[in-house]
Amino acid sequence: MAFCSACGTQVAEGATICSACSAKASGVAAPAGSGALADNVAGMLAYVTIIPAILFLVLEPYNKSRFVRFHCFQNIFLHVAALVLWIGLFIVSAVLAFIPILGHLVAFLLWMLLSIGIFIVWIVLLLKANQGQMWKLPVIGDLAEKQANA
Repeated sequence: MAFCSACGTQVAEGATICSACSAKASGVAAPAGSGALADNVAGMLAYVTIIPAILFLVLEPYNKSRFVRFHCFQNIFLHVAALVLWIGLFIVSAVLAFIPILGHLVAFLLWMLLSIGIFIVWIVLLLKANQGQMWKLPVIGDLAEKQANA
């Protein structure tokens, strides 16, 4: 699958012009011998940790690709949201600790639910980026798309 580097719209294989924005379509694949990663691989690697996401936003060939920028920003916003949820759950767990047995059990189940939920979302985002899709999370995806278009 190839995507327009200017607007992110999927273009037909072998097409040189994007049908949506009439820009020259460079596609997902990097030019041979350039040493750059393909956009789908860079988008997937942006989800590994927050460091590659920040690096891809700074490094030259990747910061021009709307696809890579979208996945970098979505990963950064996902980490921020996970941190906020973690802090909130930490506060809730501290309050639940006053309930002898049931409070600890509920807190443990909430921690497991949050951890497994974030892990599943992370795996789905990795797979979608590797497939060349710009799969948006409900609130975070809109913010990431705004930043990628800026």
